[in-house]
Amino acid sequence: MPPVTPDQPRRPAAGVAAETRPPGRARPGSGVPVPRSGETPRGRAPLPVAAAVAAGWAALTSWLPVTVVLGLAQFSEDAGSLPGALRTGLAGWLLGHGVPLETSAGPLGLAPLALAALAVWRLTRAGVHVSRAIGARAGRSPRQALTVAVAVGIGYALLGALAAVVVGAGGPPVSPVRAAITFALFGALSALVGALRTTGVSGLLARRSPPPLRDGVRTGLVAGLLLLGAGAGAAGLSVATGGGDAADMIGAYRTGVAGQAGITLVSLAYAPNATIWSASYLLGPGFAVGTDTAVRTSEVSVGALPAVPLLAGLPRGPIDGLGAGLLAVPVLAGMAAGWLLARRLLRLAAEDRAMVGWASLLAPAALAGPVAGVLLGLAAAASGGPLGGGRLAEIGPVSWQVAGVATVVVAAGALLGAVGTKLLARSPGPGPTPRRPAPAARP
Repeated sequence: MPPVTPDQPRRPAAGVAAETRPPGRARPGSGVPVPRSGETPRGRAPLPVAAAVAAGWAALTSWLPVTVVLGLAQFSEDAGSLPGALRTGLAGWLLGHGVPLETSAGPLGLAPLALAALAVWRLTRAGVHVSRAIGARAGRSPRQALTVAVAVGIGYALLGALAAVVVGAGGPPVSPVRAAITFALFGALSALVGALRTTGVSGLLARRSPPPLRDGVRTGLVAGLLLLGAGAGAAGLSVATGGGDAADMIGAYRTGVAGQAGITLVSLAYAPNATIWSASYLLGPGFAVGTDTAVRTSEVSVGALPAVPLLAGLPRGPIDGLGAGLLAVPVLAGMAAGWLLARRLLRLAAEDRAMVGWASLLAPAALAGPVAGVLLGLAAAASGGPLGGGRLAEIGPVSWQVAGVATVVVAAGALLGAVGTKLLARSPGPGPTPRRPAPAARP
């Protein structure tokens, strides 16, 4: 049998072409079935119809929960009405998308991020449904993905402008132009995420991007999510320790059981905001709860606060004693992300029987810092806003400060975690003692 080596590839048998394959077997890499000649796609919907239905359904499924929650918060035993609850639900729905409301006490622009996350999820699904409806699934066409996003954004903008007109007719004035622009950007960007995944463009872009860029983006997102998780844990612990004060605040509203349940749900809608503020607190820049106030690990200066249950967990002073260990949490989050990066690269290299170079390890670890900084900076910008005029005009962290500190801390932590993991993996462990060969027998 003749040997087959890489220098001598196996030749096809005589009389058989190299491209000949058994019938019914697809070519390698052909994952999408080829349509038959003359076959026309069936079941496709017109783009305007699909976008209008998907945007309307996304708006309805994100508006109804807001109306129910605010209706419970508004109703008491002898107050509240159905038209007022519906209009209040529309106002809260606009606020959840970042559209400020003009009230007698000043602008109200502190968006509940739980509602924003719900709207993003529903709009992402709208992008998925529209892409499937027009037959763009697995088409790998960036033009089709952008077309779907723009169509959903236009439909969502019209709904936002209509909601602003309805709210301004009998409630706080809202700019329809501002609402239309905000909803257009909100809807288009969210739908683009779903369209890119459904059309396969996101996977195509990921495969064509350099490996250090992919690994750096993944590591930075992991570090940012770890920091947000640590912030959620710290915020939950603070609210739990101040649970008595929060319960007293809720009971002071005297709105009955339904009203107190609604106030509790409204507070939970702002829980993601508190998570981001807590992460900013752990990073160092902290946040503000009013003009000329600061809540940092080294300083807590606040004045009179509104009776909001979410503010019951604010720290009462700077960190001291064992609490100083919280300052190491951001660095540990970066080190954990760097450890995961090195473990993944080492595992892939072991499967290919290759070595992991320092450049392929340090480049994504360093890139993780800016990625996490951008993520946390955008989150900090979205979590703040005014709660009226005067003293409560500034609430939340400063986005550029959070982004800068997170970039430095996560990059340093990821580099430390990646380098340490590679060095420990390279150090040889104690292996078995080699046996000495038996001495040869003398003649």
